[in-house]
Amino acid sequence: MTDSLPMTISTLSRAQRTSIMNLVRRASRSEIMPRFRKLDAADIGEKTSRQDLVTEADRAAEAMIARGLVTLFPNALIIGEENVSVNPEVLDGIPEAELAFTIDPVDGTWNYAHGLSIFGVIISALRFGVPVFGLLYDPVMDDFIVAQDGEGAEMIMPKRRIRRTVSVSAGGAVEDLSGYIGLYNFPKDKQAQLAAVLPRFERAYSIRCTAHEARMFAEGHVDFMISAKLTPWDHAAGALIGKCAGGHVAMLDGSDYRAQTREGYLLAASDAATWGRVRDVLSFLLDAPDETAKA
Repeated sequence: MTDSLPMTISTLSRAQRTSIMNLVRRASRSEIMPRFRKLDAADIGEKTSRQDLVTEADRAAEAMIARGLVTLFPNALIIGEENVSVNPEVLDGIPEAELAFTIDPVDGTWNYAHGLSIFGVIISALRFGVPVFGLLYDPVMDDFIVAQDGEGAEMIMPKRRIRRTVSVSAGGAVEDLSGYIGLYNFPKDKQAQLAAVLPRFERAYSIRCTAHEARMFAEGHVDFMISAKLTPWDHAAGALIGKCAGGHVAMLDGSDYRAQTREGYLLAASDAATWGRVRDVLSFLLDAPDETAKA
């Protein structure tokens, strides 16, 4: 992947990666877990809709992680989900940034705000928009799945001092596949057609948390995941981790994923053959909207 970058750049050292993990754990202990199932209505706000929430934990955890990353990497561009919601121009710097970090401080905020323990923290490092490091953290269980470009993906359990390699499933025929499709994240004009093809898979569903969906894919518990409404804090880390775990990851049109990509659909599958089978089922998503149907 780094062959496509405009210059040769070293990856993060093991010490730097450990520092990032320690920072995320501290933010979880001080800002995320103490608020879990203790939020008042005043602590929960809406951004774009009733389904798109933000909490005091999101804001406080992002601020703490951002401060820590600036200390560790003074020249890096920091792209936090909550900061971007009020300063969207920050995204414009991704393609030219020699080093950037994305932060999703509480991924699965709807779950978190409603007391469901399926939420996580997502961090990625980017080189000119190309993901080169990814971290998916479960604050409840206090463990990580991490990967760096050119290396395998690992599950790290700090308390138990366990590190083990994770890998994707073996894939297979369409009718034998399970995966994640968040139906209501797709364009309204595609939802009925998308819903109609879901029974072709063995199982297709969503847990409303990209961090845990990407973890499940990297561990081989599901065979594919497809994402719409792309944002760098949601998708960059999982795209890299899925690839490092042995999966085939690309945009549905076959192009490479970059963190600045906002349009289209990101598809991860167990291998190239499985990716192609899922792509064939979902290729109608690439069709232009039927303007005559609206007339």
